[in-house]
Amino acid sequence: MGNEHVDVLIVGAGLSGIGAACQLRAKRPGTSFAILEARGAIGGTWDLFRYPGVRSDSDMFTMGYRFKPWSGATLADGDSIRAYVRQTARERGVDTEIRFHHRVLRAEWSAGRARWTVHARRTDTGADVEITCGFLYVCAGYYRYDEGYTPQLPGIGNFAGPVVHPQHWPEDLDYAGKRVVVIGSGATAVTLVPAMAADAAHVTMLQRSPTYVVPLPARDPVVRWLRRLPERLRYGLVRWKNVLFMMASFKLSRRRPDLVKSLLRKGVVRQLPAGYDVDTHFAPRYQPWDQRMCVVPDGDLFAAIRTGRASVVTDTIDTVTETGIRLTSGTELDADVIVTATGLNLLALGGMTVAVDGRDLVLPELVTYKGMMLSGVPNFAMTIGYTNASWTLKADLVAQYVCRLLDHMDRHGYQVAVPELPPGAANWPARPLIDLTSGYVLRSPDVLPRQGPATPWRLYQNYLRDVLMLRHGSLTRDGMRFERVRPRPAGPARPAAHRVAG
Repeated sequence: MGNEHVDVLIVGAGLSGIGAACQLRAKRPGTSFAILEARGAIGGTWDLFRYPGVRSDSDMFTMGYRFKPWSGATLADGDSIRAYVRQTARERGVDTEIRFHHRVLRAEWSAGRARWTVHARRTDTGADVEITCGFLYVCAGYYRYDEGYTPQLPGIGNFAGPVVHPQHWPEDLDYAGKRVVVIGSGATAVTLVPAMAADAAHVTMLQRSPTYVVPLPARDPVVRWLRRLPERLRYGLVRWKNVLFMMASFKLSRRRPDLVKSLLRKGVVRQLPAGYDVDTHFAPRYQPWDQRMCVVPDGDLFAAIRTGRASVVTDTIDTVTETGIRLTSGTELDADVIVTATGLNLLALGGMTVAVDGRDLVLPELVTYKGMMLSGVPNFAMTIGYTNASWTLKADLVAQYVCRLLDHMDRHGYQVAVPELPPGAANWPARPLIDLTSGYVLRSPDVLPRQGPATPWRLYQNYLRDVLMLRHGSLTRDGMRFERVRPRPAGPARPAAHRVAG
């Protein structure tokens, strides 16, 4: 593959990468593309995570592809999601374009050639691989696949039992009849606790501070009401119903946070036994949607608490002992297994470095354009999903925009499209790309590019706004510059380019 060239190179064969390839295949059948995947299977996150109960934390009618109706549970298990992604890839014939075990290390843009040279390393053989492309499309998410986050736990070396991070769940872990402590309170922890409680002697969720936990029916009753409609129409209606509900709840949380906190608290009180200390264990100090909310299907976490198979402890760790955890309050939690559901490590662009005409880019110095391109970086797109809605809603829109952009370039004979910052951008205040107070964001403030103060440089986390901008908006205004690159001359001089301001 050393001298291979493709029109579009996609990095990542997860939910976003497969969706991008499917849209390219459908909307631009003559476009050559390849998908480089560092691991050995399709599925990304949904192939990596194998801990008990792993499932979506967004409803599948918005996390499924727009072009591929989802027909299962509202909150689906990891196996079902992985099967859905793989089936989509097979049905649309993009699975044959995947190069497994190819980890992208570096990408270099040449203005003279109007193309990227991408350097990868085979994770199975160690061989170095080089491939060129006209457009580079990164669908690698924003966290490290090879390492989850584990804080320094005093005395952890004293513990006699297994200590497991959910990102690296051992297949042979036996916790049946054992006492388990799950450290954490995020989406992974609230998934693990009820799943493990079915077999463990007892599961304790140990948290420093509470998280908003929202029960949601495992199956949407509206789907049953609409069952006589054609599948695609039913899927579209439920999808839009869920989109509008998510947007309305987010807006209400921002405008009336105290009202939303009260409603969420009442929902938790209804799920728990009378007299339960809701304000200690389920009343966060932060406002709704300052962090992602944790959704539990049919209130399974609360059911595990009601039956006594699980409990929640809100405290900090003094030290880990041989037989469990001693808390700052002096309480001892006995444990045979400790699970550190303590979060993720951010990683931009799958860890690859990027250079434009010999200059290495520093991502925090760049500004995102329409939430999917980077200032001053030609023929490049990346997928970063919503923080207040399903990831795939944004991924679908990014793929549609990329196809529209490539169509426009072909029609007008352009080889280059690059977003350019306006005058005065150097004075813009620094705005983080992910506007959350979650630990994984606060721990890594200088990993991702930033956003600007207004369209098209600002991320509004608003699906309707993005539909208008990415699916229907102008391709030539708002700072996009196009170029026609002349053929390379025989001599050493750098070829000129015709520049056309957008």
